[in-house]
Parts: sequence; structure tokens; C-alpha cells
Amino acid sequence: MQHWICVTCGSQFAASETASASCPICTDQRQYVGYKGQQWTTLAEMAHNGFHNVFKEQEPGLLGIGTEPSFAIGQRALLVQTAQGNVLWDCISFVDDQTMAEVRQRGGIAAIAISHPHYYSSMVEWAERFDALIYLHEADRQWVMRPDKRVVFWTGETHPLLSDLTVVRLGGHFQGGTVLHWPGGANGQGVLLSGDIITVVADRRWVSFMYSYPNLIPLPAFEINRIRDTIAPYHFERLYGAWFDRIVSADAHQAVLRSADRYLQALEGNFPRP
Repeated sequence: MQHWICVTCGSQFAASETASASCPICTDQRQYVGYKGQQWTTLAEMAHNGFHNVFKEQEPGLLGIGTEPSFAIGQRALLVQTAQGNVLWDCISFVDDQTMAEVRQRGGIAAIAISHPHYYSSMVEWAERFDALIYLHEADRQWVMRPDKRVVFWTGETHPLLSDLTVVRLGGHFQGGTVLHWPGGANGQGVLLSGDIITVVADRRWVSFMYSYPNLIPLPAFEINRIRDTIAPYHFERLYGAWFDRIVSADAHQAVLRSADRYLQALEGNFPRP
């Protein structure tokens, strides 16, 4: 029996003798099946092929954890360190003894929260190794490919975690899509960890929002308005997207609001001009 991992999206599946014919996350129109067709791997095979994790201090109390060489979607996880315990935001597929040692040096993991199904990856593997619970929004229950008693489904619009951390449902990319608000980050000015529910674009003064990123399917105006109105009351100076270099380093709150306005203007055909 193996916990097979989809090579395209990185999701780990419930144990089985043989891998599935397809990955439901990848056959959904928000994702895609790789050009070489459906492919599978395992943690043991990844280790054998030289995959390993790297650790980068993003700012005091925030550690980035990513896999090299890049695997699946290539996102990195973020470990938020608080006096009440650490929260792993988003997740990655690969975990090994070295990763466990590095994280335990920083206090381990008390809870895991994930923005949306594309980053569920090997979340149960991580939860088992660190004896942590996983907090996911109920609206995305169907996308959990490895069900486990450690997964806690919450409902509503917000969910408190350790210390003053709050998970906020924004929807958009997925119905249960969430972001994590960390008021103590950025020297008390606030940080938002957004995965790609709010994605940092190439011009890092701006962000954007999509139903499907790889297939370039936009969100309708009512979704953008709702996302804008939901996040507006939260204060944050800095925003961390899903990849190491995708950071809005300053004035991030206003960057999100003006990006939503720009998106709405474009939908209306009123493209902003320099």
C-alpha cells in the first residue's frame, strides 16, 4: 500500500495498492493534467531522486519552507511562530527527517491551515509527524484526497487559531478559499498570508484574483467586490503570496484594494491608463 502523490498538483492520496487513473484535483477546470499525462510518485521516490527542502527566514517569526528542485505547483509553506505555538500556513508535498529537525528547532507545529485544495499536498503526512490538527473550510471538503481524523472542517467566515491569528474565508479561486491574518507580523503592522487566493503578480505593487490561474479563467465582478469588502477591515503592511519571491513588502492593504478596483475597471472595459 502506498500514499501516491500526483506529480502535477502534489496532492497525496489515501493508501492504495495501485495509483488512481486520474487526479480529481487536476481534472477540475481550475487545474490541468500534465503534458505527459497523469503521473504519480511517493515520498520515498522523491527522496531517492534528490528532492529536499530549503528554509528561508522571511522576517522575524516567519519561516519559508520550499522544495528543491521545484515540485508540482512549486509553492512554499510558511511557518508562523507564536508564543502559543506555531502554525504552518499552506503545505508542500515533501517532508523528511531533516525537515522535521529544522522545524522542531523552531518549536514544531501546533496547527496547520491551508488556503485551498491545490496546496493540500501531503498535509496529513505533516500533521502526523508533528501531531497537529489541520484546519480547512467545510466548503472544500470534497477535495481532500487523503481523509484523516486530524482534519478539522470549520464553517462560517472566520476561524481563530493560536495567538491572534485568524483564518478568513475569501472564496474566489475556491469556494472555501482562505487567507491568514497575522496582526503581529511586520513589527506589529500586520501581515496577510494569501497563498494565491490573492496572488502577487510580476509587478509586486499589485495583486490579482482568478478562478483558474493556469487556464486563465477570471472571476466575475460580484466575487471581486465580495473579496474586496471582506478583506478591507483587516490591516496589514505586508502580504506573502504562494512563492518565495511573491511578496508585497509595503502598503499591501492598499495594494489589494486598488488591485480589486483595477480588476473591476477592466471587467467594465474601462482599462486604467498611465
